[in-house]
Amino acid sequence: MGTIRAIQYLRAAAALAVVIFHAAEKTGHDFTIGAAGVDVFFVISGFIMWVINDRRPVTPAKFIADRLRRIVPIYWFSTAVMIAGALAGLFPNLVLTLDHVLASLVFIPVRSPSSGDIWPVLVQGWTLNFEMLFYAVFAASLLLPRHWRLPAINGLFVALVTLGLVARSENALWLTYTRPIILEFVAGMILGEFWLRGKVPGAAIGSSLIACSLGGFALIGGLHLPFDERSTGPLAVLLVLGALALEASGRVPMLNLPALLGDASYSIYLWHAFAISVVAKAGGILGMPAGISLLMAIVSGTISGISAYVFLELPLLQRGRNAAQ
Repeated sequence: MGTIRAIQYLRAAAALAVVIFHAAEKTGHDFTIGAAGVDVFFVISGFIMWVINDRRPVTPAKFIADRLRRIVPIYWFSTAVMIAGALAGLFPNLVLTLDHVLASLVFIPVRSPSSGDIWPVLVQGWTLNFEMLFYAVFAASLLLPRHWRLPAINGLFVALVTLGLVARSENALWLTYTRPIILEFVAGMILGEFWLRGKVPGAAIGSSLIACSLGGFALIGGLHLPFDERSTGPLAVLLVLGALALEASGRVPMLNLPALLGDASYSIYLWHAFAISVVAKAGGILGMPAGISLLMAIVSGTISGISAYVFLELPLLQRGRNAAQ
């Protein structure tokens, strides 16, 4: 579809927000609001899927194959590293069971035997459980006429969220797939339709939307307010819409480093925690100042993700494309 620079840069910002969140957590600081980078990712995911498929229509089977080829190999590789580390005693708090490992690999939400939370073996993979739900539903919607797809997905996701509100259950699948966070994919698709129709606001309004979004995130983070997707989801939508408005006005320049970080955002998201854990532990042993440990953790987490992108993700993607031809 051609690179939409604003989306690329937001992917970079969302990945860095998550990196800083985990680096702060490991070094005795607080940047909890960085977890909202996931909300931005979900809105972007809905936008990208809607726009790409409009410009390059594919069958449901081709769509799923493309998504699996993009998501699965590097995720399985990083999960394997986590498992190997646990078996080697590097993660003493990680309890491995066969059913949890298998569920993690096939994106089925289950409770972790380590904590009881609904986490896969590689904790940050929890977001992929939502992504895979979205991909499956989106693929099924491709069987419908185009004008029915967005209403159908929206109707299903609203129904799931409503069921989650009226019927309580502790079942992991139920708790996962009825969370309001799934509506962020729908919001992204709606933004995608606005983009395709050329109905995004002008640059002035876009700048105001970005300022309101960032101000909202800063307010939540600065005052240490409790938050979840009900508050950060709308802020993420405003941020993406504002960025698209600037893109449409031609005011987003080409910046090499943010572009690279956007390309590497998936690898950064998957791999940063390994490096951060090592740096944080080393900082504690060596008695480094907390601020230095935080900075080094952020840098190492980001560089490890970029390295994984260059030396692992790209070759795996190329191999997958060659196998598909």
